[in-house]
Amino acid sequence: MVTFDSKRLEVFVKTVETGSVTAASDLLSYTPSAVSQQLRRLEQEVGQPLLRRRPRGVVPTEAGMVLAAHARKILRHMDAARSDLEDLTAGKRGSLVIGAFPTVASSFLPLVIERFSSQYPAVALSIRSTRIDQLVTDLERGFSHLALLWDHPWRPFDREGIRVEELFREPFVILVSQHHPLAHAAHVDMADLADESWVVRAEEHPVVEVLDRAATAAGFRPTIAMYANDYQEAQAMVSAGIGVALAPSSAVTLTHPGIRILSLGAKAPERRIMVGQREERVYSPAEVAFRSALLDSVRDR
Repeated sequence: MVTFDSKRLEVFVKTVETGSVTAASDLLSYTPSAVSQQLRRLEQEVGQPLLRRRPRGVVPTEAGMVLAAHARKILRHMDAARSDLEDLTAGKRGSLVIGAFPTVASSFLPLVIERFSSQYPAVALSIRSTRIDQLVTDLERGFSHLALLWDHPWRPFDREGIRVEELFREPFVILVSQHHPLAHAAHVDMADLADESWVVRAEEHPVVEVLDRAATAAGFRPTIAMYANDYQEAQAMVSAGIGVALAPSSAVTLTHPGIRILSLGAKAPERRIMVGQREERVYSPAEVAFRSALLDSVRDR
């Protein structure tokens, strides 16, 4: 029976992910010879080769790919266990780390924090605002207690070990310049925007897929005029007439004075906003209270 050493597994995973013994040693602050020694010992324990040496680095064997997949899960669970135990031994049950993504952190979450803090002023809150893949990783590793997450109807959230509960659904809206011919319309159909240029988020942002799906359903392919770094920049470019934009309604809580927000009506794409927690965690009273503040704030929206 093989008994795995967690440090050795970490060395192995970093080597697989970087494809290099030298790169792994730099990340872990080890010497390359120490990394190589740990890898040899792991292969001896497993009884078969885990890495195939190449002129410029290493690649995992079939056995290595299998072990790497399991090792990542083991390391995540060990991080989570360490975090939970530190909470207990350090008496940190009076603190909460909340994960959130930027649009909800600038709109809905402040209302929840105000409600919660007025009822539980002694609980210290820390907010981590980042993208959804990092939010999920933080939950899995125990770096955050709860996280606000999102998904779309065509790709529902499904991550082993994470329990989610829907809070609400928000529609996507159209942003146009105040000088646009449609600026005074109450709502608009996507088909009416077939000839428009579009401002979208950069770096393969999820809104690009939402726009592609909505435009395809309306019978056209969108022409992209600009990739913006954030929704504030997108609003500014729309106000200048560079194009129109599609955005979740929470992204325009703070509205640029030079734009108008148009509804897509019943055909508007939407996303689901959820709260996520680790399934196996024993929830502290502070976590339970924050979840209640979330649900109360949803009812008051």
